Amino acid sequence: MDIEPETLLEYLIIEYRWLLVITMLMPLSFFWKIWSYIRNYVVFKLNSAPRAHERKVKEVQRQVQLWLSGDRSAKLCTARPSWQTMSFRRGLYKNTFTKIHINLIDILEVSIHDMTVRCEPLVTMAQVSKTLEPLGLALAVLPELDQLTVGGLVMGTGVETSSHVHGLFQHICLQYELVLADGSVVTCSKEQNPDLYYAVPWSYGTLGFLTSATIKIVPAKKFVRLQYHPHTNLQELSKQFSEESEKVKPHQFIEALLFSKDSGVMMTGDMVDEIGDDGKYNPIGKWYSEWFFTQVKRHLDCYRQEEKLTPVQYIPLRDYYHRHTRSFFWELQDIIPFGNNPLFRLLFGWLMPPEVSLLKLTQPEAVTKLYNKAHVIQDMLVPIKSMESAVQLFHEEFEVYPIWLCPLKVFNVPGQLKIHSDDWQMFVDIGVYGVPKAKEFETVSSTRRIEHFVTEQKGFQMLYADTYTTRDEFRRMFEHTLYDKLRDSLPYCKEAFPEIYGKVNRNIRK
Repeated sequence: MDIEPETLLEYLIIEYRWLLVITMLMPLSFFWKIWSYIRNYVVFKLNSAPRAHERKVKEVQRQVQLWLSGDRSAKLCTARPSWQTMSFRRGLYKNTFTKIHINLIDILEVSIHDMTVRCEPLVTMAQVSKTLEPLGLALAVLPELDQLTVGGLVMGTGVETSSHVHGLFQHICLQYELVLADGSVVTCSKEQNPDLYYAVPWSYGTLGFLTSATIKIVPAKKFVRLQYHPHTNLQELSKQFSEESEKVKPHQFIEALLFSKDSGVMMTGDMVDEIGDDGKYNPIGKWYSEWFFTQVKRHLDCYRQEEKLTPVQYIPLRDYYHRHTRSFFWELQDIIPFGNNPLFRLLFGWLMPPEVSLLKLTQPEAVTKLYNKAHVIQDMLVPIKSMESAVQLFHEEFEVYPIWLCPLKVFNVPGQLKIHSDDWQMFVDIGVYGVPKAKEFETVSSTRRIEHFVTEQKGFQMLYADTYTTRDEFRRMFEHTLYDKLRDSLPYCKEAFPEIYGKVNRNIRK
């Protein structure tokens, strides 16, 4: 059979993409990480970032003012290309909007006195944890993937296994600095410009350009004492998960991985300075270490074989924080099927993982189409009381495992997230990433049914993923009162930026 060269190329890239990843993307990623580490270390030690910050903010202002003096027919967005972001999709609006270049990539200040760190928006979680660890400090909420940025976590959202204590990433942010559509620089906090402060999270860059954020930090210890709790009954797992999350004095870290509709492992952790006699040391961040989610599954397998001990491990703190990075949770197994093989880890593990941005940049159209038809990446936040019914529905519509479960507090403060409680309400993030095996799965209709369920439960959909809701449905899911007020009152805001829905709905994402 004759195969056109383009078709042959696509076939080779799809079937042997792992070869491209190993021979090109992994080495490039490794050298990029080395360069970034050295560059960031030098800049932080020389304390040059604070001096350069004002100049870089003025450059953002200059570009906005240039737009203001023009015809203003195109709206504004950052010039950062979609392939550099962690979101799986590419925003088509980038093709027509006026792009504002924002070179804001540095940590500006760590204040031990105030227990805060001030960061520019393109600072990554890996950068923050590397900087704070030697100081015996950590973010109160540190989302686990290395390349997640402060700006993305503020304008979108971020959750981590300490969120049942501290809330979402936005809840540990104390102050924002933004360049608005009129070119002015404004600082907002609970005390100063509070309406803007509460409206910025989940706004997806539709109120202004974030230029820095001041974030709460906490004292850190050397290790996390992690205890595994296997379950073969969803009701029992859900009961323990809820009870542990809502305790007056809960464990510092809580998460669970489901490996089927009825079985999974819940994990509870606390920071400690020494390794105790009740468990073993497990440096899961070493290049030769087995992927974390497969280690977790082994605890479930042992439990099924009636080895009913509750294992305890002591994991280096930074290894724990980034435990899902080396395998992108479990997504990397679809790109490098043998990536968790002991020999591969021993020989090439030090190059892992490849940069998500390079994976996206080299992804052919055929792979994009395949992902559109047969791949799910979604995080849905529902009240924790709805966890069992949510898991049941996710199983029926997607049947993707593992499923990530992470408890989180949503506080009753102004903004896009409206809860029905005087103080706070406990939710669970249900993260589904992978190829659906449900017989009746169909991308749009299945996702639409999930979205309808989440709305009925008064939950929320993370905006980085595919959103198929109509505009009216989206506005029912998220509270827009304060947001609309700011859009109406901020100069040129509506002219400069689309609504949130105009940047996240599936019709403008590829």
